[in-house]
Amino acid sequence: MIRIHTDSSTQPLSRRSFVSAGSLGALGLPMILKGQAQGATGSRPQNQRAKRVILVFLGGGLSHHDSLDPKPDAAAEIKGQYSTISTAVPGIRFTDKVPLLAQSLSKATLIRSGSHNNDHHETATNWILSGRFGSPFGDYPAIGAVVAQQKGFTSTLPPYVAIPRNPSFTWELGKSAFLGGRYESFRTGDPNQNGYKVEDVGSTNSDFVKAQSRRQTLLGAVDDLARQIEKNDQMATFDEFHKRAANMVLSPEARRAFAIEEETDKLRDRYGRNTFGQSCLLARRLIESGVTFATVNYGGWDHHSKIFESLNKKLPELDLGLSALMDDLAQRGLIDDTLLAVFGEFGRTPKINKDAGRDHWGQAASLWFAGAGVKSGQVIGATDKTGAFATKRPVSPADVAFTLLDSLGIDPRTPLQSPDGRPIEILDQGDVVRELFA
Repeated sequence: MIRIHTDSSTQPLSRRSFVSAGSLGALGLPMILKGQAQGATGSRPQNQRAKRVILVFLGGGLSHHDSLDPKPDAAAEIKGQYSTISTAVPGIRFTDKVPLLAQSLSKATLIRSGSHNNDHHETATNWILSGRFGSPFGDYPAIGAVVAQQKGFTSTLPPYVAIPRNPSFTWELGKSAFLGGRYESFRTGDPNQNGYKVEDVGSTNSDFVKAQSRRQTLLGAVDDLARQIEKNDQMATFDEFHKRAANMVLSPEARRAFAIEEETDKLRDRYGRNTFGQSCLLARRLIESGVTFATVNYGGWDHHSKIFESLNKKLPELDLGLSALMDDLAQRGLIDDTLLAVFGEFGRTPKINKDAGRDHWGQAASLWFAGAGVKSGQVIGATDKTGAFATKRPVSPADVAFTLLDSLGIDPRTPLQSPDGRPIEILDQGDVVRELFA
């Protein structure tokens, strides 16, 4: 046990309790911030295409048949209910539910050949978010966590954020796995809520001020203790990173980044007054303020029944929010060094089932990329006439992860260290999807 002397009492603290004492509620910022200062060993800035990534994750699995890869000449039980429209690329058609994305294809690349062989939500999600196949429980760190560990801290904001939270089915996904809690995402909450505020960031109430005063007293005791245990990295650096966490909580930069209410009504309407649209807008604000990897989690695509009733609402939200994000990034001069990637864990079955839905299908999916050197107005890969299988240039989860990491200047073959000291490569398979880039 460790005893820390403050001005009011002497409290025995275990090592675990001592470390968690500075966690600022549920945010765990000191652990996150401490981790950011330890990375960057696998960076290759000379090869870097992007300074930052926005990943829009379509949890549940977007139906490619009913959006970006329609099969209008197939049988009715495959084709679905929607008509098709021309896009900005001659010969390429989307369904009529995504007219804005149809025109935005002139500024993006569509991959129609995402492919793997797993139809289980958690397993496939962890695979596509990490690039390595493992159990449903997340054996390998998500790309965002790796980026946080490798690239480090570039502003007062955490490098890895999840908006509004990490993907979740029966449990939370997209986590840091064996890298530890210091590299977990910072979950922002729902920016579409009335009076949206991030917990603790920018708080000025009296209870918060008093809490900060108590923490400063604790930090004074930590200073004394740290001098006695300089060889213990976790303890000796506690003061430094707790102060950095407090700086984030109180910084004008952080307050501005999360102050989505400062945007004009016109722009907020352009994104869509819903959780997805406002999440995309918040992602733009955060990467503009120094966040390196932002995941926008837009779930709810798991339509085993009544798929068209759901898609009638969700596809227009996706169309509006994603096209607005692309336009906004371009207008603000961010698109050239921001890589935008959009995908889910798999596609949906070619044939509509007895409940008027489509089921899980890992053999084919559509992925969207833009920015950071991505070629404009092209389609990579193809599926067969029923949309069941990739027939040209299959792209694996490892290829996707490899491309994101490489674009940020991170060597995907960099070894990470497991808790028992074993080296584990970030990725053991995959390569850059080179056709993406000019």
